[in-house]
Amino acid sequence: MKEATGELNMTVVVVVIVAVLVAFFYIIIWPMIKNNMASTTKCSDAICEKTPNDDGTVNCYYQDKKGNKSNSFTCVWKG
Repeated sequence: MKEATGELNMTVVVVVIVAVLVAFFYIIIWPMIKNNMASTTKCSDAICEKTPNDDGTVNCYYQDKKGNKSNSFTCVWKG
């Protein structure tokens, strides 16, 4: 009986550790990955100026089919 109780305790410990790691991933790491992907996608679809700003960024905008420009935003200059 003691062996079964010990194995149950280890199972509970492993389940709790896995739950903490999954929670850490979805609360801390996933939002950072999601924001980085959104930013990268946003900048790769934009029309950007040819010369960078002093801080290593470049001004970008979207243009619709009629040629109207949307609000400008900054992206990292990639050369």
